[in-house]
Amino acid sequence: MAEVTTFAPGGYRYIRGQFQYSGGVAAEPGYRIERVRFHRLVPLEAGFRRIEAFLEAARRPMTAFCACELRSPGQFSEEGFAAFNRAYVGTLERWSIFRDEENPVARSNVCPDVNPPAEPGFHAFCYTVPDDGEQGKTFIIAGAGEAPEGPAPYRDRIIRLGDTSPDAMREKARYVLGAMESRMAALGFGWPDATASQVYTVHEIHGLLGSQIVARGGAPDGIQWTYAHPPVEGLAYEMDVRGVFTERVVV
Repeated sequence: MAEVTTFAPGGYRYIRGQFQYSGGVAAEPGYRIERVRFHRLVPLEAGFRRIEAFLEAARRPMTAFCACELRSPGQFSEEGFAAFNRAYVGTLERWSIFRDEENPVARSNVCPDVNPPAEPGFHAFCYTVPDDGEQGKTFIIAGAGEAPEGPAPYRDRIIRLGDTSPDAMREKARYVLGAMESRMAALGFGWPDATASQVYTVHEIHGLLGSQIVARGGAPDGIQWTYAHPPVEGLAYEMDVRGVFTERVVV
């Protein structure tokens, strides 16, 4: 079972992961998670400034920031991904979220195949607000691709590297669905608690929908399929899941 700990300044608990992001977050008692999507992608630095202004206007501390969804121009090399992540966590450190190589914030970062952005940017973000009702039972599961976690390079961990045949995609999807289920279970949730599932791939998924995703409960209200690549070279399939009752779109 994944290790879960509490980030008290933000009002949420999280699955401990790598320095760049956690495996997922859930609101602690007395709080709920809300999601905000930008109508159009906002470049990373400008996005951080807009999020900071949004949280200040909402009278929430920067530590309430608990998850985000990014879009990048193209897949990163292993080294490029590490360099990007170091720059990304710099703002989280300034916000007193990232410290001692520990990052509670969940994240998805994918690369649109058509009309990719010129630079990385924010698609959406999540934050906590006080709540004493049932809406406090909210969570975000970070994006995960078909590579089991571990210290080895991605290329040594990717399931069926370079193979996007229907059989390989089913195996990749099964692994990722299992990862979603394990992370939800660690936070005390399951598919019945989910409000949305997102799939990121440029490969055929129709053959996976019934037998893999829907049959396992992974499409609580359908699937949002974003035609995009996972962030690291070699990965072909990614998902994230959330259980959030308040969402808005901002210009």
